[in-house]
Amino acid sequence: MRHRLETAAKKGMLADSAMIAHGRGEAYDYLLGERTIPSAHFATQVALHTLKNAQHPVLSVNGNVVALAGDEILLLADQIKCPIEVNIFYRTPERMDALLSDLNERKQRLGLDVDILGSHPDASIPGLKGPRAKCESRGILASDVLLVPLEDGDRCEALVAMGKTVIVIDLNPLSRSAQRGTITIVDELSRCLENMLSMETNGLPTASEYHHSETLQAALNEIVNGMKNKFSSE
Repeated sequence: MRHRLETAAKKGMLADSAMIAHGRGEAYDYLLGERTIPSAHFATQVALHTLKNAQHPVLSVNGNVVALAGDEILLLADQIKCPIEVNIFYRTPERMDALLSDLNERKQRLGLDVDILGSHPDASIPGLKGPRAKCESRGILASDVLLVPLEDGDRCEALVAMGKTVIVIDLNPLSRSAQRGTITIVDELSRCLENMLSMETNGLPTASEYHHSETLQAALNEIVNGMKNKFSSE
């Protein structure tokens, strides 16, 4: 995963803070035992059901998502039959071109028919200022359900305030995105997407069966208990 980020950085796909963000996530993954915990698996099932039953689902991706799990995000979009929109915090024409080119190359290699948006922003996310507010009217703006892996807290809050169902993938259960999202999956990105792609889609639990605060607390309990067990065994 680190090598994927190094390669993406050389291509101009990432902001300078990308490695810092990834390292923070790695630390939480160590504490979770580098595995999908039960509460995260259940949240993943709920998220998949929510995406599949949405009127206009969209997968919103940033540089780290494309670098770490570009193929998986394309395969998920193809399975759900929804677009992907590149939407980054530190938006520059060069980074956008690099990310869009990378996704389009992956799409051609995989032989998929997925709409990749972000090159022609014609709308804005209310409550945000500057380039990071830019989006496409037929993508993020029109969506009812959004998957936003590794999202920043401000944008997550702004999307929830728009009335959207926001599905967050974040290894830190204490982050603002994890706390403010509608459905939060506390898991490593590529592992979570692989789980989604391999899941049986019949009989998935619905959002009415998901309890946000309990899901976050379960992740915190796993971290604390894992640390206690490690130190007690030593």
